[in-house]
Amino acid sequence: MKAANIDKLVPDSSVLIEEILSKKIKTGEFKADMIIISESMLQLFEQEAAKEKAAGYLGLDELAALKKVAGEKMKVAGKRISTAELNRLNFDETDALARQLAFDEGAIFVTTSKSKHTAAEAMGIRTILVALEETGRKLKIETFFDATTMSVHLKEGVQPYAKKGFPGRWDFVSLMNKEMAQDEIKEISREIIESPKEKPDSFVEIERPGSTIVQMGLHRIVITRPPFSDGWEITAVKPIKQLNINEYNMSPELTKRINEEASGILIAGAPGNGKTTFASSLAEYYASQRKTVKTLEAPRDMVLSPAITQYSISHGEAQEIHDILLLSRPDYCVFDEMRNTKDFALYIDLRLAGIGLAGVVHATNPIDAIQRFIGRAELGTIPQILDTVIFIKEGKIGKVLSVKMTVKMPTGMTEADLARPVVEVRDFETKQLEYEIYSYGEETVMIPVVAGGEKASAAHSLAARQIENAMMDYTASAQAEMVSGNKAKVYVPERDMARIIGKEGRTITEIERRLGVSIQLEPMKSTREEGKPLNFTVKERGNSILLYTSKPGESVEAFIDGAFLFTSTTSKRGEIKINKNGPIGKELVKALDLGKKVELKIAA
Repeated sequence: MKAANIDKLVPDSSVLIEEILSKKIKTGEFKADMIIISESMLQLFEQEAAKEKAAGYLGLDELAALKKVAGEKMKVAGKRISTAELNRLNFDETDALARQLAFDEGAIFVTTSKSKHTAAEAMGIRTILVALEETGRKLKIETFFDATTMSVHLKEGVQPYAKKGFPGRWDFVSLMNKEMAQDEIKEISREIIESPKEKPDSFVEIERPGSTIVQMGLHRIVITRPPFSDGWEITAVKPIKQLNINEYNMSPELTKRINEEASGILIAGAPGNGKTTFASSLAEYYASQRKTVKTLEAPRDMVLSPAITQYSISHGEAQEIHDILLLSRPDYCVFDEMRNTKDFALYIDLRLAGIGLAGVVHATNPIDAIQRFIGRAELGTIPQILDTVIFIKEGKIGKVLSVKMTVKMPTGMTEADLARPVVEVRDFETKQLEYEIYSYGEETVMIPVVAGGEKASAAHSLAARQIENAMMDYTASAQAEMVSGNKAKVYVPERDMARIIGKEGRTITEIERRLGVSIQLEPMKSTREEGKPLNFTVKERGNSILLYTSKPGESVEAFIDGAFLFTSTTSKRGEIKINKNGPIGKELVKALDLGKKVELKIAA
């Protein structure tokens, strides 16, 4: 229906968000005696804007523009929605209310939706279907890209720039010599958010207060706005090159491992080095081997053939994804990218369920990728969860690690009874042992192994700290020195030695068993001279004794009737906190109750 002169007109939300009506009135295409805006639509735009959602801002901006061009010929009418109802309202329901308002007012209903146009005709409402511009048109954001553009960065008050080149080899390039205004950024944002209406390969992936993520064809676009960011900003990323797996020049051994052995792969690398490109190539390779392949993405930005199903974590719960994958039984899944604990938990859960996975993680070196699983998974399950780490650097395979569980004595230990489960991390190509992961005391440790099989010095330092921490249950001061990989000398105050040894040596035997190290106790011989006495006050609080001094961050020694009790460092407020139920606390309480002389002195 061609509209030259219209008596009354009611637009739906799509017409307002697209900023169509104000433009057509300015050009004279629409000449309406009265423009009627649904009250509920105004409420919804206001609520969406309060939630920092782009559609709300765009709708309100169009209403303001309409008021300028229409003046008194614009009014708000219709039913006002309660707050409770408004929280459950969406744009489709609001458009239905606008359509009813057009029926009640005898007005023309204007929409860009064919289905809503047809529904209005079925109700006997006069209606205009406004066609959006043809799908083939280029959006403004697309004009910033060329064959070598990896990403485009737009921000209000800043000159736009792009990264051009290839993964690992790119430069910043300015796109224009003027700063972008907020109105320009908002207009580009509106185009992007509305692109799904005219581009079948576009969709809004995530909509949050302050940010919107859109997948528009090959472009992954992130829009942020105040107060989440300090200004309107758009970041658009596009893959510039799709590689075949054969272009990575993998060794025959690695090709065989990927084909036949690897079921838990980590693809690691620093941002911008081509991890996702390799993951895409791997997915296509598995698909070409007549395997069923699926991907888990947040957002979906991998460019893959239609045979590979892409799932969005943003639109599905972990349990839903778990159930779907177990029921559909894919041969392989690619997880791009794992960022938080929930992602790692889902990866672990799927691997333990027997699904082959290749997970993409950010890491500055290969071992960091494995490190991120320590604490998130039991030590014994790590080789079941991941067996191969492929590190991507500057778009190429930089290093490959293999992960395997064995039972042996950790490198540097000599006594057979110290054998334990050890996760070995080896260079896949050279088979050189690089790291060992095992339990030491109550801690899971990752120790680098240097050429020749000698343990790095960090291993002995770690062991000494573990022993000293264990001794803190029996004494206030302990210094451990590793004599060999399985034997240590521990220096403690002579007065505490009997307590540590225990009746018939039971206590020290239990400590040795727990730590896996033979311990030789030695009396601590302090060569320090007694320092200046400190004034202090004593207070009790709950299960603690607090000693207050005027010396913050000072190393001090405590004495009872001249006998050394402990060494400690005062806090920033000059206090020392002691547990009343510990051996030191019990002795201190007893001395105070008996009126013995308790002294604090600055450690010399």
